[in-house]
Amino acid sequence: MNLKDALFHDCTRDLGMSDPVFVAPDDTIASVIAEMQRQRLGCVIVGDGDRVRGLFTERDVLKRVLADGVSPAAPIGSVMTPDPDMLSLSDSIALVIRRMHEGGFRHMPVLDDGGRIVGVVSVKRVVTYLVEHFPEVVYNLPPDSAGVVTSREGG
Repeated sequence: MNLKDALFHDCTRDLGMSDPVFVAPDDTIASVIAEMQRQRLGCVIVGDGDRVRGLFTERDVLKRVLADGVSPAAPIGSVMTPDPDMLSLSDSIALVIRRMHEGGFRHMPVLDDGGRIVGVVSVKRVVTYLVEHFPEVVYNLPPDSAGVVTSREGG
């Protein structure tokens, strides 16, 4: 199968996901960051029970906590991204890439058919999928398409 066909045929479930890690909206920023470091996570789901209230990412640490001087004792609910965009297990990888690109997302929660969070897809997983399934396409791309030499150089 070629790359284009695979991107429209394969689904989110084919990417492999990390297990979702949930934190409560009233957990402190400090405790959530410590947990993210301990588990080596790029994001956590903020919610109560099966209800997702938001997403907190490593980017939020920089842009919403450190940049704004928010106290580490503040609740995570005050700096999370509320009502995050989500994916379904059956979304095509092409759609995953488009939504991540258009939204500027590095992590997206994934829902099963019943609307429950079953995982988190990261941009790293998307790149890994591309490299594992299409190494010849990925490894043969020039680093800068504008810098491609079209004629032989030298003698």
